[in-house]
Amino acid sequence: MDTLNDLAFFQRLAQCGSLTATARELGLSLSAVSRRLMQLEARLGVPLAHRTTRRLTLTAEGELYCRRGAAILEEWQALESDLHDRRSALTGRLRINATFGFGRRHIAPLVSRFTAEHPRLEMLLELTNFPLNLADHGFDVGIRVGRPPDSRLVARRVLANRRILCASPAYIASMPPLRTPQDLAGHACLVIRENDSDYALWRFDRDGETLAVKVGGRLASNDGEVITRLALDGHGIMLRSWWDIHPALEAGRLQALLPEWQGVDADFYAVYESRRHLPARLHAFIAYLEDTLPGRVPPPP
Repeated sequence: MDTLNDLAFFQRLAQCGSLTATARELGLSLSAVSRRLMQLEARLGVPLAHRTTRRLTLTAEGELYCRRGAAILEEWQALESDLHDRRSALTGRLRINATFGFGRRHIAPLVSRFTAEHPRLEMLLELTNFPLNLADHGFDVGIRVGRPPDSRLVARRVLANRRILCASPAYIASMPPLRTPQDLAGHACLVIRENDSDYALWRFDRDGETLAVKVGGRLASNDGEVITRLALDGHGIMLRSWWDIHPALEAGRLQALLPEWQGVDADFYAVYESRRHLPARLHAFIAYLEDTLPGRVPPPP
């Protein structure tokens, strides 16, 4: 414990920048602070700082002691916090961002159950068309497809998913031949229009080979549920996520096409800002998603 106290004392000393300011901050005499520093240097056997009453400059050894000491103190504080969290109920506020379709169908029910299990926890689920920047909007965690490009964010996979090329039996019965993804150019493709482009780019994988195909058609929408409705009504072919359409596939209302060419992976991740100590409520919620989401959606073929 004396070692931890010494680390904390030196951290405060480095932050204050002088013996006088440290004495004022700690409510000690100037001589007491100076004596404490000399005792610390004697114990370690190296000089930690050059000092006057007005200014303190760390030596190379002092810089090392300060930097490594800060990490040790943070780990110690995190350990004590974790132990406290283990014996206390989850409390505080948790803000979650997810997209409308997946958020409504899967995240909202899990938020409901998780809140019921932890009645002292306050949770806010905000659904948007597209994922929002966590830091800019004050979210603790975002549920989104794919790993984030921002390396400062941590991503933990909570659900395996990929996109499936499919159509209704009625459309398949009357459609032109479809042997390769390139043949989609001659088909009525149902496109989710997210920009002003006249076509969409659908990507497929086969044995390590990736193929991108431009597709288009008479019908398009900016809403995935509308596209699914159009496909069920026999208007054409769509490329939709397994999590969304697997009930219709299992019921035979939709049929998968070109099974040897798989739509690209579209796994769901819980994304949050990197930090040394993750709040217990956030850690518990992400673990809950990892445990329960796979039970709501079967693994893709």
